[in-house]
Amino acid sequence: MKSPDLSEGGCVDEFAAEWSTSQVAEKADIVRQEDPHVDEIIVLDGHLISTISDPDGKEVCVGFYAGPSVVTPNIARTRAGRSLVSITATTDAQIARVNSDRLTQLMISSEPIRNWANDALRNALSQKADREWCLAALGGADRLRWFRETYPGYEDIFNHALIASFLGVTPVTLSRLRHS
Repeated sequence: MKSPDLSEGGCVDEFAAEWSTSQVAEKADIVRQEDPHVDEIIVLDGHLISTISDPDGKEVCVGFYAGPSVVTPNIARTRAGRSLVSITATTDAQIARVNSDRLTQLMISSEPIRNWANDALRNALSQKADREWCLAALGGADRLRWFRETYPGYEDIFNHALIASFLGVTPVTLSRLRHS
């Protein structure tokens, strides 16, 4: 609601009314990989992660969300109505949801909402591209430096094994890098 697109357009209250809020307990899954999923999600308070699993069940962390923040938009995390990721609360959290099709209708009818949603998608895709660049181009120490610059304070609020997974290093390597 602090978005200049929404506050200047005078549609904040109407837009907020479209979202339903709920409490999510720590360790609760909001959605599991391969499950049907059609919602957009905002973390109002608390912390969430997104992970992907290979066929053998090995999980890799691909996203961190500390409220208030927008979870990667549905179009970038689903295919054919099924989630490509699992989204899990790492603390008790409060989230807001709206059906993706309903958000699309709102975007069509309201320029401020369209601008807000397009900006959220651009930011999410930019973050994903930055992480991809980091994993492809940087060594371990530079990955950790990038993480600290991109996600300040996240080392204090997210499990270090998740951070290691996100950075493509082992937890032991991350521990060594953190102490060097």
